[in-house]
Amino acid sequence: MAKKPRPAVEGVAAVDRALAVLTAFRRGDNSLTLAELAERTGLVKSTIMRLAVSLEDKGLLLRMHDGDYRLGPEALRLGTLYQQSLNLEGHVVPVLEHLVDRTEESASFYIRRGDTRLCAYRVNSLHRLRLHVQPGDVLPMDDSSVAQVLRHFDGWPEDRSGAEIDLPIYTAGVSDPHTASMSIPILGAGSKLVGALALSGPITRLTAERAAEVRADLRASAQNLTRALGGALELIE
Repeated sequence: MAKKPRPAVEGVAAVDRALAVLTAFRRGDNSLTLAELAERTGLVKSTIMRLAVSLEDKGLLLRMHDGDYRLGPEALRLGTLYQQSLNLEGHVVPVLEHLVDRTEESASFYIRRGDTRLCAYRVNSLHRLRLHVQPGDVLPMDDSSVAQVLRHFDGWPEDRSGAEIDLPIYTAGVSDPHTASMSIPILGAGSKLVGALALSGPITRLTAERAAEVRADLRASAQNLTRALGGALELIE
């Protein structure tokens, strides 16, 4: 059945502002002051305070005794429901663990979130020297291999402009001058992009030559994961 087009309507400004407050929180933030929320959202303090009343009422935000704000328990409930409905963890994490065993480099799974990329799952290499990224970290859509995969295949299969790209994509020194990565798309039902499967490591260890050696491992893992998620293998066969 053809997917129905989204209605051509605009969003609600008040909702956009409320969501801006919620998404202002970043990994490592226990709480934020009113001034910090204003700086991150671009909203005036009086507007944030009015929005906070509604968000508190729904359990999405908590106002502490010192006046700072933190995310409320409803945010955790929604996050848990999202993970359950997506049902990715059970498929992705074993693949990441297998890749780390095979390559001795860190393995990650990224999804696109607007103009950023979110590390949804990660299994770290046992090597002491490695890039310290954790699940939940949000990174820019730069020219790294991960961002390139998420960008080129975001419209797949309708937009097939990435069909001629040699996969996996390898980059070195892009996000961090000391780090290299190689990434490949994972497709789900309808051949839609689910995310990017990636290996990363120090540029001195994950060289172009080493990337060529572990290329088959990454492709095989991508084939298995895509198959498990009901996707077509045309990109990575």
